[in-house]
Amino acid sequence: MPSASSTPRTPGSSPPRGPQSPETPQSPDSLTSLQVLRRLDSGPRGLTEAEAAARLLRHGAHTVPLRDTESWPRLAARSLRDPFTAVLLCLGLVSATVAAWGTAGVILALVAVSCVLRASGENRADRSLAGLRRLVADTATVVRRADPDGPPTARDVPVGDLVPGDVVRLGPGDLVPADVRLLRANGLSVRQSALTGESAAVTKDAADAPNPAYGVPNPAYAGDHSGDHEEDRVGDHAGAFAQRHLCFQGSSVVTGSGTAVVLATGTRTRFAAAQGAEDGSAAARGGARLRRVTRRRARRDEAGGNGPRGRGASAVERSVASVSAVLIRFMLLTPPLVLMANAALRGRGLETLPFAVAVAVGLTPEMLPVIVSTSLARGASLLARTRGVIVKRLPALHDLGAVDVLCLDKTGTLTQDRPVVERAVDAFGTDDPEVLRLAAVNAWWTLQLAELPAPDALDGALLEAAAAETAPGKGGAEPYDGVAEAYDGVAALPFDPVRRLATAVVRRPRRLGVHTLVVKGAVEEVLRRCDLAEHERDRLLGLAARQADDGLRLLAVATAERLARRRDWTPADERGLTFRGFVTFRDALAPTAAEALRRLSGRGISVRVLTGDHPGTALRASRDLGLDPGEVRTAYELDGLAGAELAAVVRRTTVFARCAPEDKARIIAALRADGRTVGFLGDGVNDLPALRIADVGIAPWDAVDVARQSADVVLADKDLAAIDHAVRAGRHSGVTVATYLRVTLSSNLGNVIAMLAAGLSLPFLPMLPAQVLAQNLCFDAAQLAFAHDRPHPDALRRPASLRPRRFLRFITGFGLLNAVADLATFAVLALALHGPDAIDDASAFHSGWFTENLTTQALVMLLLRTGLARTPGITGPGATAPSTGRRRPGAVGAAAGALALAGLLVPLTPLGGLLGMIPLPPLYYALLATVLALYAAALTVARRVYERLS
Repeated sequence: MPSASSTPRTPGSSPPRGPQSPETPQSPDSLTSLQVLRRLDSGPRGLTEAEAAARLLRHGAHTVPLRDTESWPRLAARSLRDPFTAVLLCLGLVSATVAAWGTAGVILALVAVSCVLRASGENRADRSLAGLRRLVADTATVVRRADPDGPPTARDVPVGDLVPGDVVRLGPGDLVPADVRLLRANGLSVRQSALTGESAAVTKDAADAPNPAYGVPNPAYAGDHSGDHEEDRVGDHAGAFAQRHLCFQGSSVVTGSGTAVVLATGTRTRFAAAQGAEDGSAAARGGARLRRVTRRRARRDEAGGNGPRGRGASAVERSVASVSAVLIRFMLLTPPLVLMANAALRGRGLETLPFAVAVAVGLTPEMLPVIVSTSLARGASLLARTRGVIVKRLPALHDLGAVDVLCLDKTGTLTQDRPVVERAVDAFGTDDPEVLRLAAVNAWWTLQLAELPAPDALDGALLEAAAAETAPGKGGAEPYDGVAEAYDGVAALPFDPVRRLATAVVRRPRRLGVHTLVVKGAVEEVLRRCDLAEHERDRLLGLAARQADDGLRLLAVATAERLARRRDWTPADERGLTFRGFVTFRDALAPTAAEALRRLSGRGISVRVLTGDHPGTALRASRDLGLDPGEVRTAYELDGLAGAELAAVVRRTTVFARCAPEDKARIIAALRADGRTVGFLGDGVNDLPALRIADVGIAPWDAVDVARQSADVVLADKDLAAIDHAVRAGRHSGVTVATYLRVTLSSNLGNVIAMLAAGLSLPFLPMLPAQVLAQNLCFDAAQLAFAHDRPHPDALRRPASLRPRRFLRFITGFGLLNAVADLATFAVLALALHGPDAIDDASAFHSGWFTENLTTQALVMLLLRTGLARTPGITGPGATAPSTGRRRPGAVGAAAGALALAGLLVPLTPLGGLLGMIPLPPLYYALLATVLALYAAALTVARRVYERLS
């Protein structure tokens, strides 16, 4: 049977209008199935094609609104909000205002290139996501009639054509196509983790009265209380999912089959309400109520000093904005300071304005947008090509590199969506293989004689475990072979959600005239049917409870001997049983989870598990993976906490159980307010608030559409190893950008300080605006090599976070050192150029300083990059050890060599003459080599001192 899912919104589609059903999923009313059908003006035979067409026109297509893909021009325009891009744009406009057309043209060209690169990368990510969405099935099996008197026929229709009153059929593997009310169900269980976060499948039936005691996700076992609700977290939001006669869009059928009538479509479904559809309907009001609870708690946390509402700026964006603010102030102050100083000391007027603008431009990291966009685009392209990781928002790659806390759900990430057998024990807790064999016999013959399409998850685990016991060499590859060899099946009573039992009647060899009942199911139900003394029953219940508290799920197994007979076996025969033991199950661990957790820990990333499961289940999975869970807390314990108290709890807690969507968002907001950079991996509608508030939202490609739309990064598989690769790529990009900033800002700051000092002491400008522009162009072109740099492995071991104060201290210290080297050029020129007026030769001074500037900048490119274990200004916990080896210069070394060569040769070429420069005598170059050697030595010593003190 084809599966079903929501389809993307089509242009021109309209939302449903008017009431759709008398019993929406948000309604607390208990209506019988007959009442529902009458009010929907439908019946078990389904709608006619004409009725369905009329309702489709009235209610609109059954689509869930998704975030529209942004156009390429809008993405490019959004790139202008980058602080350094905005600064460059302003300086380009100022340059154009003062008729410095060359400077203005170059700067505006850099801005355009940066915007194009960033917009192209994000547009490429959107196209990749659109391709993924096309892989999702979009049909449902519906029962309709050609005319009122015609027979009902089942056929597949697009999900968008479903209307309230349609009768749909559900089977194993199907996605529930809309919010429905069950009319018939046969062993039906669904997984609604995308909506509620529950890891286990929940049973559903067509009973007319809702079951308020619903709580055990699969009544075939006890011990997992994933569905229990100590309180209704947001009015009837959780209560609706606890109704066994309702199924919701976004759920998937695990076992069994059913027939249901469609209650709500489009924006009136729970699926749409959870993602924020607000159209005045009851479903939207339920979603709005959930959001109000989240916002109210976020405001309370913020008032207590616990962080911002919504995602806001990411950690990297906040740090860059802080550094940018300081640089912008300095750049804005530079032109008026230069003008006033020259007017006061040298009597110069507005003729120095082009020079003042050139000085301000010289302080600007002009290539930052290009370096950032190029490194991010290369990293995102490499991830998509080799790891299947799609970075939708390019700056999110930087944020990934700064992540020091990763929050995730347990199911599907740390564990797989299937159980495995842990132990089979007798009544005293001692291992007993016979108990496992009996349980597997029950599973096998129930599957065969009841003609079930496939075993459920627990039965499949039993058969695999039994096959592994009887034929270890097979490794469970053929789980059904050998299980039933010693038994002949007679009859089967399949699992029933009401009885919470499954029974197989078998005949053992050489036991003529005797049939054996093998019963397995929920602990309480099996023990109630066994011949046991009261104290013995209490002891066994206590043993089961201890196993459940340890995070295990349990099946009880019992048998009974009966005389062979011909008449049918019924549930009334499940009496007077002999208790045989328990089979315990745990969640199957994700194959790569343990190694990925170890690698993430080695990168300085701590993990927080936010799950809707029972605390014991979460605790068990965490321990099995080597993750120290410490004290497990439930989300209910956080309700009375705010401010510093809440921050302290989330700081020291690793596992949070019983988390509703708003609880996950609160925990992440508290971590961010505590100064942590948080990534969140989620795949369901219930994860949307957390995805939106985290610094980086991550979703696998098979997540629900709205989760993928809200995420910043999409993984091909829900695999922590892929996150590790993405984090490494993010740190690579972050370190590259930080290296560029460190080199260019320290060098530019030194040049600006030296220019200001020289401008006040010389009778002419220390450099002409055209020469400043040429110098900047050469330096900028060389620094493009940083986009292709390979950072030292030590720099990728810890979260890279830009600390503005530390970073500014670095560029100030090394900028002053660079200024000293520049000013030493005065002495070199005085010695190299003979004659009383030689130092006053403007052309000679310009030539000498141009050469010195480019050669010292080449040294800075090499010495502030090579051999550093940690990027100064980029810090992380434990990132203190110096590098044990040096890196090959590579592209950066070649670029630095070309830069130094340009500084030496340009004054000797016709281009130098056009720029107002002249050749210099050989003595200058000899003295310059001495200055460069001393500067290199001082730079190396200063770098080592900085590393030691940091």
